[in-house]
Amino acid sequence: MASDTSGQEKLLIVRSQRTSEFKSFLAIAVSLCSIHLVLLLMLLMLFALPIRWSLILFLFLLTLMVIPLYETSALAESVARFVRAHGPGHFPITLVVEDSDAFDPKQAYVFAVEPHSVFPVGVLGFSNFTKALHLQKIKGFGSSAIFFTPFMRHIWTWLDVTPISRNNVLGALSEGYSCLLIPGGVREMLYMEHDREVVFLKKRLGFIRIAIEMGAPLVPCFIFGQTRVYKWWKPKGKLYNHMSRALRFAPLVFWGMFGTPIPFPQPLYVAVGKPIEIRQNKQPTEEEVLEVQSLFISAMQQLHERHKADAGCSNIPLNVC
Repeated sequence: MASDTSGQEKLLIVRSQRTSEFKSFLAIAVSLCSIHLVLLLMLLMLFALPIRWSLILFLFLLTLMVIPLYETSALAESVARFVRAHGPGHFPITLVVEDSDAFDPKQAYVFAVEPHSVFPVGVLGFSNFTKALHLQKIKGFGSSAIFFTPFMRHIWTWLDVTPISRNNVLGALSEGYSCLLIPGGVREMLYMEHDREVVFLKKRLGFIRIAIEMGAPLVPCFIFGQTRVYKWWKPKGKLYNHMSRALRFAPLVFWGMFGTPIPFPQPLYVAVGKPIEIRQNKQPTEEEVLEVQSLFISAMQQLHERHKADAGCSNIPLNVC
């Protein structure tokens, strides 16, 4: 990663660099293709393999769903280091911090990142974020479905990602970890559009409430260009909407390079806004939560407006739903 201050002392820019095209491709494949590998193996079990081998493969996948995650093993450290070093260079990713002086290394923050898109690959831009801002500890949070998926549950755990839940986020903040999460979550996929950025925030209050209870500053972050790293299609209509709400995610068809799940190498621009200071209250009222939510949504909209031209997305509007 390379960094500079671009003539302003408080502005921090961190750019990923492709060390090797093959290594970048492999790092992305390791981090993102687990689900597709599992689907391929399931198709083999159903349609190609003899019953005996299908049963063996099924038991193998089942074992991977329950065996320990070995978070501190040499393999875990090697895989995480490889993905962080080479994954961001695939796009590449530029991370821009508006005011690096506004961050206290001893403070735990809630980094709220939008949008989710098909897959939030832009979070790889935070790989060296803690080093750049001298933050001591940072932990990411993802959908609990990740941690029931063979292969993926191990890889994303090794990348310091934890199942998203109120107790997990509260526990991390109380231990001094800054938390990186996507408020819109997989539900946001239901509202995606091709001609605009869409963030699902108006009904998301949980992360706001947690920030108030812990007195943790909220940091708006926006990933530009993420909606272009995959081609995608989804049905329309009330039936699809009802099904998506019941499943708590939006099933869709998506593809990247050569029709694979490897995302297209489109440049990504990650903007990190100034922290919104929060007055701690262990039992916030509904009015307090809604007031902070309004401040956060406004900050996210202004962050998008300030950076969309530099990100090459000046003609793409933002819709908050």
